[in-house]
Amino acid sequence: MSDELSKGEIRKDAIQDGVTAAAATVGAVTTILTNAVGDVARTLGGFATEVFEIRDSTRRALEDQELARGGSAEAEALPDGQRPAIRAVQTPPDRPA
Repeated sequence: MSDELSKGEIRKDAIQDGVTAAAATVGAVTTILTNAVGDVARTLGGFATEVFEIRDSTRRALEDQELARGGSAEAEALPDGQRPAIRAVQTPPDRPA
């Protein structure tokens, strides 16, 4: 018997290697996309957290300012669903910016 491979066996090996390479590439691209989607979601979540913290800080600063003027934070109560306009407020020296 000859140790040579038949043309059919060579073609089969070439097709098998091609399919294996394609599957590995699809898997790598899928992993990249999956990680990218997760990174975007985490980044947007971090941004949303920052927005909530900024809103909270602004509310507290406005309440502190109102109380420092001798007023009540509830004195400027608005009808349901309405929020006061955000005004520029300086950060006190004892609070980080």
